[in-house]
This record gives sequence, C-alpha cells and structure tokens, in this order.
Amino acid sequence: MGLLEGKAAIVTGSGRGIGRATAELFAAEGAKVMINGVDPVVAAATATEIDGETAVFGGDLTKPGAADELVAAAVEAFGSVDIVVNNAGYPWDGVAHKMSDEQFQAMLDIHTVVPFRVARALAPHWRAGAKREREEGVEAFRKLINVSSTTGAMGNPGMVNYAAGKAGVIGVTKTLAKEWGQFKINVNALAFGYVETRLTAAKEEAGEILAPTGERIALGIPARLRGVAAAVIPLGRPATAREAAGPVLFLASPLADYVHGQVLNVSGGMPGGLYA
Repeated sequence: MGLLEGKAAIVTGSGRGIGRATAELFAAEGAKVMINGVDPVVAAATATEIDGETAVFGGDLTKPGAADELVAAAVEAFGSVDIVVNNAGYPWDGVAHKMSDEQFQAMLDIHTVVPFRVARALAPHWRAGAKREREEGVEAFRKLINVSSTTGAMGNPGMVNYAAGKAGVIGVTKTLAKEWGQFKINVNALAFGYVETRLTAAKEEAGEILAPTGERIALGIPARLRGVAAAVIPLGRPATAREAAGPVLFLASPLADYVHGQVLNVSGGMPGGLYA
C-alpha cells in the first residue's frame, strides 16, 4: 500500500517540471491526482502519461474564479480532496529600477494571490469535513503545501518581484497554519533552491513562455550564473525535479502529520540565494 493510498490531490502547475514529478510520485503512492497547467494541451497530455487515476483542469489560475473552479472540478472528479500543492509559478526577471507595475504585480498574483485563493476555495470543504470528524471522534489530517523559494527568504538580483511573491506565500502559510491547525489541516511550505527544470535551463536552450499578461518571457539562466549557482551548493549540483518532489511527498504523507507551519528548505545546503 502506498503512502497516499485512497487520497485525492490537486497539484497546480503539474504539466511540467517539479509539479509533474510530484504528480507522478503521488500517483505511484496511490493518490488520485488533478493535473493543472496554464497550457490545457500540455496538462491533458501529462495526465494521459501518468500511471494512475487523474483528472485535468487546464487554464490560467490568476483569472477571477479559476481557483474556485479548480477545487470544484477536483471534488466533482474525486468526491473529495485531501492534499493540495500550490506549485504553479514562473519567473519574470528584471532589475528593480526598470521594472513595470505589471511585471511586479504578475509575480504577486501567481505566487501569493493564487495560493491564497485556492486555500479560500478549499476552506468550506475542509472545515465541514473536519467538524464532522471531530463530532465522530475521528482525527483525520488534510495537507496544504505551498511552494516558495530560497529567493523569497534570501533575495536574488533581478528578482525583486519573484522574491516578493515567494516571501508572501510564506506569510500565507504561517498564518493559515495558525488558523487551520484546529481543523487538523497541516499547512507547510517548501523553499526550493536550484532545481533543474526548463525555468533554470541554459538561457540559449530554455525558450520562452507566454505569460497570462500576454508578454513573452524568456526563460533560463545565463551559463556563467548556472556555474556560480552550482558552485555554492555544498552537494555540488542542482536537484532533479524528482528529488524536489520527494520532500513534497513527505509533507503530503502521514509521516508529516505533526509537521505544521514550517518552511522546509530543499536547497542542497545552499547558504544564500541562487547567485550568492
């Protein structure tokens, strides 16, 4: 029996990268998984390639009402939701003195506002279930896991907007942990360091994405900075997406029922930001 046998999970941003690796690991451990991605075609393809029961909710979660629709779709597909991983996100880098309001706000929207809206949409389902279980004398845990970054705690040049968004979700995590502990909802976050995905690939190879704002954003890290980043990691290399997914599974599992209100650094021991 897997660690998540009989559970139903939502993993946002699970069409690619860490989110996909997390969805694959959850399914391997027995969970039913809602796959979400801004590109509905990619999300649907990922769902068909995962060995396990999946459902798909594609589209931009920053749109008004999208978080409520996501949770409703998961409840309709699976009957209930036990685990949610707020993983969706992307970078839109630039130095502070040249950054537009739109560029700054976009990072707050996807990294802080969307996780809050997803949590708010979950609240009536999870609170009602917890109250019912309390009356029955049953202790059952649900899991809300937010993805932050070492950049949110340490900062990085050219990422003031991303750092603000990732720091914000830590505040959301700490506060919800205090509000929701009484309902046996474990609320935790992970702060990832350097993980090999298309977002951190060499700039010449990473390509670009179309942001919800309509902007085309170049992805990747210049080769020189990739080398510097690897050099400051005591383990000597970035994590794979699968290695990043492992700690997410831990927080989602019964092994972490008494882990609450924490930010777990998954950085290979990196002492500062990605470039310093």
